[in-house]
Amino acid sequence: MMGGWIGEEAIRKTNGTGSGKLYSIVEDGENNLGKGQIMLMVTTEEIAAQEVVESLGLVRGSTVQSKHIGRDIMAGLKTIVGGELRGYTELLEDARETALRRLEDNARAVGADAVVNLRFTTSTIATNASEILAYGTAVKLA
Repeated sequence: MMGGWIGEEAIRKTNGTGSGKLYSIVEDGENNLGKGQIMLMVTTEEIAAQEVVESLGLVRGSTVQSKHIGRDIMAGLKTIVGGELRGYTELLEDARETALRRLEDNARAVGADAVVNLRFTTSTIATNASEILAYGTAVKLA
């Protein structure tokens, strides 16, 4: 499937609401939104101006990411002088994007039009590796 996630920065630039709404391009047209439309993913239980007609259950997407020696060295140096650890920030942003794309694929696989109650969680599974999990409830819209 060729869905494309629109990153959080793009959301701020396009709607500027900070409303907790996340959007993803639907290129395969396998749901009621139609080809070229967006799949709505929200952190809320309901979607304004939309009627949820069926709950399709839990959908999720996850990835496990590990640090590499280059990022560790730069982060170690940065902790001495302070400031943002950009290598780790980029690593986690990429991991969230991957988890969301996988969640979206799972939502499409069950025929969803949208995902409500979207959440993220993370856990350390090894000394230098963490899992990022995105999960929510897949729904059909009227």
